[in-house]
Amino acid sequence: MLDFDEKAARAVEAMYLTPDVVAQRARVIEMLSPKPGERILDIGVGPGLLAVDLARMVGETGRLVGLDAAPAMLTMARTRLAALPQAECVEGDAGALAFPDASFDAAVSTQVHEYVAPIAPALAHLHRVLKPGGRALILDTDWRSTVWHSSDKARMERVLSSWDDHLADPHLPATLGPLLRRAGFTVARVEIVPMLSAHWQPVSYAAGIMRSIKAYVQANGARRGVPPDEVQAWYDDQLRLAERGEFFFSVNRYAFLATR
Repeated sequence: MLDFDEKAARAVEAMYLTPDVVAQRARVIEMLSPKPGERILDIGVGPGLLAVDLARMVGETGRLVGLDAAPAMLTMARTRLAALPQAECVEGDAGALAFPDASFDAAVSTQVHEYVAPIAPALAHLHRVLKPGGRALILDTDWRSTVWHSSDKARMERVLSSWDDHLADPHLPATLGPLLRRAGFTVARVEIVPMLSAHWQPVSYAAGIMRSIKAYVQANGARRGVPPDEVQAWYDDQLRLAERGEFFFSVNRYAFLATR
């Protein structure tokens, strides 16, 4: 899986500041519908961009707790939240939430549970820490939804197959609904949140994820028979397509709103 050190944390922050992900954040907030005075848990707080918005929305009478396993992410989030006394960040495991029962009115995780295994205990913990009637918003990617133009389709498939290895479950949304119901939740709403680049834009999720895939597969792809030079050829092909006005990338994220 990915190692979220300081360099990786900065790369994630840059990607999360792109217009694509800013729009995703707005959709997440709309679905979660945070209210003044609520206690909200942000699982996988990352660089703290969503947490800042949520902390401001719950106000001084509320509480925002951001949780992350990566010290570099926590440092970034704590810096971003420093001026908001109603917010705190703690180190912890998304798969085993160390909070008392019925601690939160709502919880949110974006691009987190796809890294968690086993998933069933993680969802049981999530159910436990929410108050009766509490809300959980989980957003993850199914990488089978990728539509990505390439001059070499077979090479693209090899690269993306190796990229799948960075997750515990690269196709979690396909089974997340039943998993939530088995954990005791009611699934109230499911939405698609597409990451779409119909043309090349250097400040975009597509550009950021290209760099992440290149770095990960060059370092780890050999075990799937994808050598570093093939990954470089894949990356260079995308840049040539962009120069010719032929770039196209799309992948779907799926947002599940569930209630306890």
